[in-house]
Amino acid sequence: MNPVKPGETPRTPWIVGVSGASGTPYAAAVLRGLLAAGESVDLVVSRASRLTLLDETQIAFRDAHWREDLREWLGRGADGKPGTFVVDVDGDRVRHWGAGDLAAGPSSGSYPAKGMLIVPASTACVAGVALGLSKDLLQRAASVTLKEGRRLVVAVRETPLAGQTLKQLVALDEAGAVVLPASPAFYAGATHIQDLVDFVAGRVLDAAGVPHRLYRRWEGELGGARPVR
Repeated sequence: MNPVKPGETPRTPWIVGVSGASGTPYAAAVLRGLLAAGESVDLVVSRASRLTLLDETQIAFRDAHWREDLREWLGRGADGKPGTFVVDVDGDRVRHWGAGDLAAGPSSGSYPAKGMLIVPASTACVAGVALGLSKDLLQRAASVTLKEGRRLVVAVRETPLAGQTLKQLVALDEAGAVVLPASPAFYAGATHIQDLVDFVAGRVLDAAGVPHRLYRRWEGELGGARPVR
């Protein structure tokens, strides 16, 4: 486990918000990366994201059975194959808060948290956070993260980007958030869709300062990621 730093408690989690944008495999890869690094996680799954998750994975995320559903979700590869990963979500390392629960821990600045990662972030989510609407727990937790000066990473997943969304992304940048488009790269030698997903997840974790081994880093050598034949 990571050492406790000044101002932190033995359980100081990263809040992970999942909005309704396409890209639930990105969220799964980030969650696996956080848990592999020994981090604690507070999970907020928006109502819209449950429809996306059902469409992309055929998994129905249920409040009453969230741990069972999360285990199945994190076990799937980006290609949809079940049982690709084995992830322990038991115990207190993972907590789930309902998106409509505005009395939840992450809704208050006094609740200990290292920061928040929104993966993926829809344009509606971007607008809500930029405008401070706090219409659900995901947006409220993001607003709290900004006002407390904690790290907020917004992995926006949309294309093309309209002018209004670009203005809202600039507003988030000016407020101190890290705007991180979900843009896979190919220099790391991707040979599978999971490699592309893991690259984006790895960049999210980089922005949060969480160590990982999700992708091959650039070392200044052209062709360094090519497989040996």
